[in-house]
Amino acid sequence: MADLAGNVLKRPHPEDEDSNSQKRPRSNHGSPMPAKPAPASDKVDIEKMVAEARAKAEAVRARLQAAKGLTPSSTPASASPSPTPPAPSSAMSRLEQMKARVAAATGRASAASQQRVAPTPTPPPPPPFEEEDDGSSRARGGLDVGLHPALLSDTLDYRGGKGRQNAQSKNRRNDSPATAGRPDRAGLDLSGPSLEEIRNNPYFDPSLGPKATIAKPRQTRQLLFNQKGKYIQQAAALRRQAQLEAMKKRIAERARQAGIDEDLDVEKSYLVPAPPAVEWWDEGLVDGEDYSAIENEQNLKIDVPDSIITQYVQHPVLLDPPQEKLLPAQKPMFLTPKEQAKIRRQRRMADLKEQQAKIRLGLEPAPPPKVKKSNLMRVLGEQAVKDPTAVEARVNREIADRREQHETANAERKLTKDERRDKLVRQQETDAEKGILMTVYRIDSLANGRNRFKITKNAEQNALTGVCVMHPRFNLVIVEGGAHSINNYRKLMMNRIDWTENAGPGAVREGNREAQVAWLAAEDEQTGDLKDLSSNTCGLIWEGQVKGRAFRKWLGARVCESDSQAKDVLARAKLESFWALAKSSKQSESW
Repeated sequence: MADLAGNVLKRPHPEDEDSNSQKRPRSNHGSPMPAKPAPASDKVDIEKMVAEARAKAEAVRARLQAAKGLTPSSTPASASPSPTPPAPSSAMSRLEQMKARVAAATGRASAASQQRVAPTPTPPPPPPFEEEDDGSSRARGGLDVGLHPALLSDTLDYRGGKGRQNAQSKNRRNDSPATAGRPDRAGLDLSGPSLEEIRNNPYFDPSLGPKATIAKPRQTRQLLFNQKGKYIQQAAALRRQAQLEAMKKRIAERARQAGIDEDLDVEKSYLVPAPPAVEWWDEGLVDGEDYSAIENEQNLKIDVPDSIITQYVQHPVLLDPPQEKLLPAQKPMFLTPKEQAKIRRQRRMADLKEQQAKIRLGLEPAPPPKVKKSNLMRVLGEQAVKDPTAVEARVNREIADRREQHETANAERKLTKDERRDKLVRQQETDAEKGILMTVYRIDSLANGRNRFKITKNAEQNALTGVCVMHPRFNLVIVEGGAHSINNYRKLMMNRIDWTENAGPGAVREGNREAQVAWLAAEDEQTGDLKDLSSNTCGLIWEGQVKGRAFRKWLGARVCESDSQAKDVLARAKLESFWALAKSSKQSESW
């Protein structure tokens, strides 16, 4: 009653010409009022629309079958647009429907197999779904309103899919071993689809090709025979290539001997050699010429019996760190003169006490008194008064004896000439063990024979190894040795020798190549005067530490008339790059 009273009190909504309200009234509880029931005439319109939709569906189905080359078959549903019959209520009617579906599926499978064997017209499809309608198209509500025609297709597809799924599951059950011998399964074709069916499939992609769909039979490979003379031609080509390489080597060797390639291979001396195909630490683990062989696991020498990797652990011998050899010796603490005198006094006092203790014990005889001219009267006393001349002569003899003993002890401690030489050699070896240093000097001219003698003699005295290359353009001196010896030689080359001095011709032994070349003479051949060496210089072009000695001894002076000869001398020690460095250093100074 409260709701009715509320609706009566509300202002009514405006109505149109047909007395239809433009807005549905709302109850007091907030929910819209139920709509008025539709007139009875609407039922006739809906049935008409359903009949028209079914007619259109039948027309579309007929066109599709005509496009596939099939004859459309008239069905009771398409002949009379009557409403869908109600679903059978009894279990027997449903069993008959299932049998009809299985028979239809079996007919389709047999028709497909006959079409693959011989192209014959396809039998008409099974009756549409309208005959099997079990009331699914009817509404679920209580108004008895059918589904919209647009929703019938989904229902047909779903029902058809369900029917096909049931048929397939039934076929699988019939294919079991228990039903393998039944006669009703003899007509089924379980082979794969044919090529025509695959191409007619709307989801088939022609870009995949036939290989992805149907496997081709394997073809036998034919034998291929080599033609006569194939390997003979290859061997002849290899021989020609080897002869060409040998000819190139001979031409290059002759050019080097002739001095033609003096300036051609300057850049080649700076080239870094290419890395090897297999490093030396991997040669025992890889069975092949290069690292591409490790792609095959059989070429790896890891798990083989003769592998260098074993289960045993090798403990290497412990070596002293090499950097400790480079550390300088620890110097003693610096003491002032007073501290040095104090330490000397304490040491002499300790020695004197030890000597006195031995004398008391009778281990040593007591020393005679030390008489000097200053304590002569105090020590001798009466004897000095009686005969002063004899006492003075005695004191002088004792002083001379003590002096002689002192000089004899000093001479005994002094090293002999051989011992001094051995000590110097030991010091030079110890200095070289700390690290080998190398210095390279460039000298414009060595026309002064004294300078050539100093270069060789000081290198031998300082136990340095190297070579002196003399060339008409410039001279190159390479020395290597310990740090102390290198420092002494650097002072000689940079400070002590006056390179602008020309002392005249020196004594050169007969048969020496230095006396046969004109550019090493101190005098000018044309004028007979001494050469002007005022612009002669000596420069240090490179210095540094090296891994080891490149020369076994001091090779002395080497006279080279051309660049190729000079490079041959340096190539034995793999130092030919210094020749190009010396040439470029003089050019950079002139620039």
